[in-house]
Amino acid sequence: MNDVLFTNVRILDGTGALPYAGSVRVQGNRIQQVGRGNSSIPPGAAMVIDGAGATLMPGMVEAHTHFSWNDAATLAGIQTMPLEEHVLWCAKVAKKYLEAGFTSCLGAACAKPRLDVVIRNAINSGQIPGPRYLAASQEITVPGGLGDETLPHLPFPEFSFGVNVNGAEDMRKVVRMFLKYGVDSIKLNLSGDNFVPGADSHTTWMTDAEVAAAAEEVRMRNKRIIVHARSAASVKQALRHGIHLIYHASFTDTEALDMLEAVKDKVFVAPGMAILWAVLHEAEAFGITNAMARQWGYQEEWEAALESLSAMHRRGIRVLPGGDYGFAFNPHYQNARDLEFFVKYLGFTPMEAIRSTTMLGGQVMLRGHEVGTVQEGWLADLLLVDGDPLSNLAMLRDPKRILAVMKDGVFAKSPPTGGAFRGMQPVSAGAPRAWERAA
Repeated sequence: MNDVLFTNVRILDGTGALPYAGSVRVQGNRIQQVGRGNSSIPPGAAMVIDGAGATLMPGMVEAHTHFSWNDAATLAGIQTMPLEEHVLWCAKVAKKYLEAGFTSCLGAACAKPRLDVVIRNAINSGQIPGPRYLAASQEITVPGGLGDETLPHLPFPEFSFGVNVNGAEDMRKVVRMFLKYGVDSIKLNLSGDNFVPGADSHTTWMTDAEVAAAAEEVRMRNKRIIVHARSAASVKQALRHGIHLIYHASFTDTEALDMLEAVKDKVFVAPGMAILWAVLHEAEAFGITNAMARQWGYQEEWEAALESLSAMHRRGIRVLPGGDYGFAFNPHYQNARDLEFFVKYLGFTPMEAIRSTTMLGGQVMLRGHEVGTVQEGWLADLLLVDGDPLSNLAMLRDPKRILAVMKDGVFAKSPPTGGAFRGMQPVSAGAPRAWERAA
């Protein structure tokens, strides 16, 4: 049976419109009908799910995903995981992201050359469960920059965490290699990072010639570049070269903000607030005290990021969740807490935060015409949530509150058949609802 009818639900459609009581029919992999009122859509031969007032909303989108980050405390710890185990790890993480309500994820870099491509292809072919996924390259860097973590004892240079380039032609060669592998995105590390000796987050290390060579190769193949850019100079460098997906953007100035605003209908910023917070406040068990994090510059960056990102939000620049999850101190599956950070620190309303991970998420996935809202004709990527996320965004990272996850019209997490609900069954017109709250 292909039809599923969600009835007696509170529809939070992802557009920013106020929620309303209604029903949604799914046929195949698409939303066939959206109706207002609990009896607005006749059940016919559909499988009926009586949500008993639960919220039905679009699946969430994670804009900065590292499936291959293996919850190690260091880049070297991620890098040295053997390849075979690393593939299995990625498959496990992909499945759990989907079950957590992230029906789409945008890869932000992988730890070995083809990990993202292999996982994306396995998801698309049905070999493994996982979100809609856009595969990234490894991080491309320069000697001394973020990602230059080559370990001399490893047998092959491709097992370095990132790939080093020296000059435009070297960049061209590396980019062509990843494009041959079939990536959707090329990741460039334009700026440094505070934990890199001599290359902190204020610094910018790639030359314009190197970035221009990468951009030329990517455009020829209709792909895109994504960038690690914490410094104001690196943000401006990305925009000069037509790069419109920027990670972090912690430090900006008026010129950078003006440049971002000028292309606000094209550009996305996924700041990764969670990693900054975690290093400052949740990493002591892994050898990083708050005093150390402050000494490295993380408190300064946190404060600068709040100022920069709040200014972007006021200017209408699209800021999306994506928190660099997958380190020991910032583990996977708590990704939805980015939405809470957006509200607490950046001036978002809860509705704006939901919109950022749904409708805007569909846009960053390059599927803004069919992913990210509850609309007729759109892909059936849906969450059934026990409660009102607008009143408490934290419920979106509580597995018990995610009652069901649907991707492409198929349940990745099936609704409960006991406890709060009595069960589900196909019904015909005029028959009782299949799901009811237990007495």
